[in-house]
Amino acid sequence: MWYFNGQTIKTPKTMVISDITYPKGIFRDSVQLTSLGIKSYSETTPDSRYYWNGAYTIDTSGDEVVGTYAGTDRDVATLKAGMLSKAKSAVASRHNAIDWYWSRASKGGTAVPSNIATYATALYSEHETIKTAIAALTDLAGVMAYENKPHTETRKVKHTDDDGVETYGDETYTSTRHINMTTHFTANPTDEVDPAFVSLVAD
Repeated sequence: MWYFNGQTIKTPKTMVISDITYPKGIFRDSVQLTSLGIKSYSETTPDSRYYWNGAYTIDTSGDEVVGTYAGTDRDVATLKAGMLSKAKSAVASRHNAIDWYWSRASKGGTAVPSNIATYATALYSEHETIKTAIAALTDLAGVMAYENKPHTETRKVKHTDDDGVETYGDETYTSTRHINMTTHFTANPTDEVDPAFVSLVAD
């Protein structure tokens, strides 16, 4: 986008400046734009998950014009209600994926495997923990921190030989992950192991 004489220009268009008509092709010529006083324009808006767009200010002093919207806090109670709804949906989808085990057993089929039963119990427990944590949040900063909690993940370095065989040695690397705790469940219904995974620890 561009800015000229109090006007934000979203797409190239014909311009009339000092009674001279310029074709929209001038927007491909940075030198001519500069000579005409047409500057590039960027806009800064607050994170819409947590803020409404507030007062608008504009800085035209530099080579680029920057428009900035101040943030107006969203209602914390409304955000918390949304978080609870997301957590409920997340746990429901996980339960729905395993409900067939109970349906099969109720019809005289194979009993629910112990690892699946344990997994279902763990899901209920984690969901209760999440609901308690959300209920304890009192301000926007707390909501943002809970939905963007930093973790350090440690993984093993993968080595691939000439035959395409992948192996993992003792060498590791770490990275930072920001996790939304509202929908983060650690319980796993299977014994499948990620050979590269070492740990995931909250910072």
